[in-house]
Amino acid sequence: MTVRIDHLVTSGTFSLDGGTWDVDNNVWIVGDNSEAIVIDAAHDAAAIEDALGGRTLRAIVCTHAHNDHIDAAPALAAATGAPVLLHHDDLPLWKQTYPEQIPDGELTDGSTLTVAGTTLTVLHTPGHAPGAVCLYAPELSSVFTGDTLFQGGPGATGRSFSHFPTIIDSIRDRLLGLPPETVVRTGHGDTTTIGAEAPQLAEWIQRGH
Repeated sequence: MTVRIDHLVTSGTFSLDGGTWDVDNNVWIVGDNSEAIVIDAAHDAAAIEDALGGRTLRAIVCTHAHNDHIDAAPALAAATGAPVLLHHDDLPLWKQTYPEQIPDGELTDGSTLTVAGTTLTVLHTPGHAPGAVCLYAPELSSVFTGDTLFQGGPGATGRSFSHFPTIIDSIRDRLLGLPPETVVRTGHGDTTTIGAEAPQLAEWIQRGH
């Protein structure tokens, strides 16, 4: 069966450092008619399960552990039996939301996930969060960047656990070398491409340190 990317937008709140903000999140579902993975189970487990349409959920992948990207993950896992996967370096953030439980498995740099015959490679891209990752799927000409890279520049680095020079290094070393036609599927907002972002990112890199 043909693999496809489904897109769902869910709404809720993001809380960190004593503040709370209303946010809309992108939820990405990669798979075919029989199986799928979910990238960033945000806010509404029931809506995500409905979007799966009865497909077997192989994994719930967290690009990082800010609460708006993981707040539906345990409920979706309980409903589907799928494991929740997170990079180890984001456990301190995870525990701010779920102090009594841990994810089911770890994402490591260079590891791969396969769904519907398509491989996604984990790229560790710290900066927005210590354990932030992107998922690169060359067969789909797509990279799922969470909050590492958006249309218009890098993710925010003004709060706890974030670091601007680190996110700039991650984007330079892990993302800018991807083919320019690669579609950047972000954690919030519109998609873009590596090629469209490259000129402005070069300016960010120049002042990144």
